[in-house]
Amino acid sequence: MKIFDVIIIGGGPAGLNAALVLGRCKRTVLVFDSGTPRNKHSHGIHNYITRDGILPADFLQLAQKEIRKYNVKFLKAEISQAKKNKKGFVVTDKAANQYYSKKLLVATGVKDKLPAIPGIEEFYGRSVFHCPYCDAWEIKDKSIAVYAKNKNGFPLAVSLKTWSKDVTLYTDGRNYLKSSEKEILERKKINVVTTRIRSVEGKNGQIKNIVLIGGEKKTCDGLFFVNGFAQQSHLAEQLGCRLNKNGVIETNRLEQTQTPGLYVAGDSSKDMHFVVVAAAEGAKASVNINKELQKEEMVKRQ
Repeated sequence: MKIFDVIIIGGGPAGLNAALVLGRCKRTVLVFDSGTPRNKHSHGIHNYITRDGILPADFLQLAQKEIRKYNVKFLKAEISQAKKNKKGFVVTDKAANQYYSKKLLVATGVKDKLPAIPGIEEFYGRSVFHCPYCDAWEIKDKSIAVYAKNKNGFPLAVSLKTWSKDVTLYTDGRNYLKSSEKEILERKKINVVTTRIRSVEGKNGQIKNIVLIGGEKKTCDGLFFVNGFAQQSHLAEQLGCRLNKNGVIETNRLEQTQTPGLYVAGDSSKDMHFVVVAAAEGAKASVNINKELQKEEMVKRQ
């Protein structure tokens, strides 16, 4: 039975950067990647110095090529179960194969909850987004829509005025804005449309119209939504981790959870969802994992 020093579940920026650091520490590392990254539909990664605009698939391919020279092993499989035992951790994939490690890093990320609007999937990642810091530059000075039905879209609508004078907030049948918020929106010339939305229209990934329930069409060049997200996997919760009020897994500054030997890094454990931040958290977790392994090795030698 082979016991890896570290198993990493998740082949995104956090997991890959952790694998790079641990591989360079001569650790035996196994990375599981289900092949379903959050940003797979994106037109490009942004806010990552030297990699601004790179396609997510190209970024992952480059990262894996760099990491493989450090003898890190990759498996394309989805882990469905994780348990802790006396020696460390045992994880099980959907084919019932089991793998063992001393330490476990969960970097499975989150998935966005798309608004329940017919046709919106076609535009997701290309002209429908959730993060203005990642994507607003591409539609600067154009007509921007903000969708917020189940959450308050006021902060996002106001924020987007940084990138365009033409911002409209759509509440899809809801009318929950506070009087003070309405006054600010009016002062900033942000129109609010409370009519229910029937669908969205466009072509080749580019949204063009928001179709209201009565048939009226509102033009827009891009749409940002406030609809929340969910964990891609519940493995950390299986191992006793808690989610905070924002829906992310609780960790300390070193990405440690309350379960000894278990680390969580990337979007799963933080609310600053940048690729560069996720990569940094993976590096931070890996350094501490290596230090833990070093301490355990010293105890064994005594």
